[in-house]
Amino acid sequence: MAASFGKLLLITGLGLAGITPAFGATSVEFEAGLVLPGYNNVAVPGGTGTRFSLTEDLRAQRPASFRLRIGHDLGEQHWLALLAAPLRLRSRGRFDSDVTFNGREFAAGDPIQADYRFDSYRLIYRYRWHQRETFRFSIGAALKLRDADIRLSSGDIRSSKSNTGLVPLLSVGLHWRLADAVVLLIDGEALAAPQGRAEDLLFAARYAASERLQWTLGYRVLEGGADNDEVYSFSLFHFLVAGLRWTW
Repeated sequence: MAASFGKLLLITGLGLAGITPAFGATSVEFEAGLVLPGYNNVAVPGGTGTRFSLTEDLRAQRPASFRLRIGHDLGEQHWLALLAAPLRLRSRGRFDSDVTFNGREFAAGDPIQADYRFDSYRLIYRYRWHQRETFRFSIGAALKLRDADIRLSSGDIRSSKSNTGLVPLLSVGLHWRLADAVVLLIDGEALAAPQGRAEDLLFAARYAASERLQWTLGYRVLEGGADNDEVYSFSLFHFLVAGLRWTW
């Protein structure tokens, strides 16, 4: 399902990029960042599996992250975008006590490798609610496809748990122009519900190198998870990011 959605994202993005300027501006945004893992707590099944941490019980790497967003202005007040944001994290170490994960037993003291994957694909719509020369506020909604997977391995013992689903989110964008070429911004999606929560927010400064090219430096926070009988998983990731935005 995720692979098909990824192809749809690419095809639709190329379609958006091909829309003539008469229908509004098109932008392509690429972001790269250093991931600083916070908590990453897991139990599978959620009610009976052993609860453990991929960042405290094991030693987590600090990988790089990448994401791509293609957006298009539908007139002066409407904006539509597609986002692809993959994330990978690998942890290694040894558990201090036995762990039951997805029906398999991992003994205390044995070397463990854990691979965590959380890929997010989103269709985003925003309405420019307030727009002035120095301040702009947009609000809307996003449909997110979550494609996640957690794998544990120790010698010949291996187990994995995958989870794919659609999640609705609120989407916001706030731009405050400090100077002709400098903008402060808050941008992202978030929502909380009894089934879980998700927040993906960017706090950044954007510099216009030219009419079409902009650079972004900032901090991103990604947090959320779910607690049910099938899986317990809550994580927090910090990102130090740099981005490039091209508009035509």
